[in-house]
Amino acid sequence: MHTCHSIFCITPPHMLQEIVRNGSPAQRDTALRTLITSEQIRGQRRIMSSLSAFLARDVPTGNKHRDIYDAKNGAQLPGTLVRSEGDPASTDPAVNEAYDGSGVTYDLYFDIYERNSIDNKGMKLNSTVHYQKGYDNAFWDGKQMVYGDGDEDLPAADRLFNRFTISLDIIAHELTHGVTQHEANLAYWDQSGALNESLSDVFGSLVKQYQRKQTADQADWIIGEGLFTSNVNGVGIRSMKAPGTAYNDPILGKDPQPAHMKDYVRTVEDNGGVHINSGIPNHAFYVAALELGGHAWEKAGLIWYKTLADKLQERSTFQEACNLTTQAASELFGANSLEQKAVEKGWAAVGITVGGDAPSGCLSAVLGALGFKVRVGE
Repeated sequence: MHTCHSIFCITPPHMLQEIVRNGSPAQRDTALRTLITSEQIRGQRRIMSSLSAFLARDVPTGNKHRDIYDAKNGAQLPGTLVRSEGDPASTDPAVNEAYDGSGVTYDLYFDIYERNSIDNKGMKLNSTVHYQKGYDNAFWDGKQMVYGDGDEDLPAADRLFNRFTISLDIIAHELTHGVTQHEANLAYWDQSGALNESLSDVFGSLVKQYQRKQTADQADWIIGEGLFTSNVNGVGIRSMKAPGTAYNDPILGKDPQPAHMKDYVRTVEDNGGVHINSGIPNHAFYVAALELGGHAWEKAGLIWYKTLADKLQERSTFQEACNLTTQAASELFGANSLEQKAVEKGWAAVGITVGGDAPSGCLSAVLGALGFKVRVGE
């Protein structure tokens, strides 16, 4: 079964659907337009997926290179070039945030994991800001970053989202989808899709911690910090420390993420719950990182990076991620090392043990019931 590229949006569809159900007329209209636009872009990406190698051409090697474009509230990508590598800061905060955020992301991957940009070949980090009007999302489209401005055109009382460049962990999250695309290329549905989302959360949080020089116990482990306006009862889109607690709001609904396999959500929505069930591997990483202490990017991050770059495959499951991260820890730090035991403790905290038999996802069960032959995770 061939898996086409998808765009990778930061705002979960279930959150936008809640706004459509519960919001004011202006909020509902903005959320609905965001949902429709995101689906249209996904369709375009499916058509263009076979051209991905062509689209990645003309990339310099060996140096960080960032180009920031302005869509000027239109939909044409990439837009007008407004800042290139080495240019002075702009008067537009969104331009500077996209520039700085992609730079810090590059630095973590290069300085810590010796990775030369998204594709490990020096790929340009292109970003477009001010995409459309009232676009409550940001996404990696397979070759560049795109950021909406949130609800800035709505009355203050109706605003739910700030501009999407405001959160460094969102920038790093989305760029990491590009890294995953060039490595394991995890299929974007069911457990492999939730792993795809989780890896972006892991390295999104690590980039923020790296910039702030925070240890694992000092970090907030929030994804989307600063994205919500003061009208929202929430601290971010997701919490790796405590999945299911990031927000509880009359309009956005309650954070639906589980933190344990016993609460795994079986659904056909959101590609089998990729933005929901990612809370499980997210929490496994958090527990492992806290157990190891110090800077999370140094040991836990290295283990997860090695697993992404060398071990995970297109349809890997949570169980396979548990087995492979444990294997990576053993290879890096030694069999039965403290690092390996920390990884095992992380997965055990979410109900998955090395060599165990964690259940596959909803779409696997549906396909199996229909008589399709699928391996675990398909």
